[in-house]
Amino acid sequence: MPDRPSLSDLDAFLAIVSHRSFRKAADALGLSPSTLSHMMRGLETTLGVRLLNRTTRSVAPTEAGARLAAQVQPALVGLDEALAVVDDFRASPSGVLRINGSEPAIRHLVQTVLPDFLARYPHIALDLVTDGRLVDIVADGFDAGIRFGYAVPQDMIGVPFGDRARFITVASQRYLEARGTPQTPDDLNNHSCIRLRMPSGKLFRWEFERHGQEVIVDVPGNLTLDHLETMAAAAQKHLGIVYLPQMVAGPHIESGALVPVLEDWCPWIDGLMLYYAGHRHVPPPLRAFIDMLKEIDRKPADDR
Repeated sequence: MPDRPSLSDLDAFLAIVSHRSFRKAADALGLSPSTLSHMMRGLETTLGVRLLNRTTRSVAPTEAGARLAAQVQPALVGLDEALAVVDDFRASPSGVLRINGSEPAIRHLVQTVLPDFLARYPHIALDLVTDGRLVDIVADGFDAGIRFGYAVPQDMIGVPFGDRARFITVASQRYLEARGTPQTPDDLNNHSCIRLRMPSGKLFRWEFERHGQEVIVDVPGNLTLDHLETMAAAAQKHLGIVYLPQMVAGPHIESGALVPVLEDWCPWIDGLMLYYAGHRHVPPPLRAFIDMLKEIDRKPADDR
């Protein structure tokens, strides 16, 4: 039987299999690609079998590597959960809490939750990752995710926090004076609209509803972007009408840089929700974070 490899080598191997890239895995682990490559050569030598097929553009597990990953991943997850159970007995929670969310959601956390949380729990390290796509938080190694309520997978436990949300159409006053103000969603077909391209490559649809009538518009426009704040900046430069989450558009509306249009066609929806896998032990850092969210949510809006 070959020598038993180290846990750090196995963790590194799983990161490479997950990311299909030495560089991305190295970034996630805080290592250099050369160090990671050296670790994998040592692991293959220890086990006496090739685990990874490398090309100049990608890396993929061999058949032996795929089988090893399938067996090792649940074992390491079980080990982490066992160590988390022991951590319950600590006087103060400690460890790393990894959360994935959209850019506006993570920014909202930074503005509302993080100052009090980090002050109260100095032994917890937060690793917040912004992602435009809805990731598998378990497979990608996150403790929790944050999305609008409608986007949370049904097999997850959700913890709502914050106010209600909505998507709203906004534009600069100068643009509206030049082009006119749309009165119905169909009027957008006669305007320049700033569109959002999703990480999947698809264009984000503009959805409206009033008095039970739902309207979806495939808006025209000669500018397509992939970042919400950049879209707001483009609208402030009078380049067109933009469809943004209220939490992104709100500050620009309050400053007068943008004004809402079709506001009565933009209904409120469920707000942000933190979600996590219910079949796994909830580690103390995540439990502390959930309690903090609930505590802040109970405060009057003026005290948050």
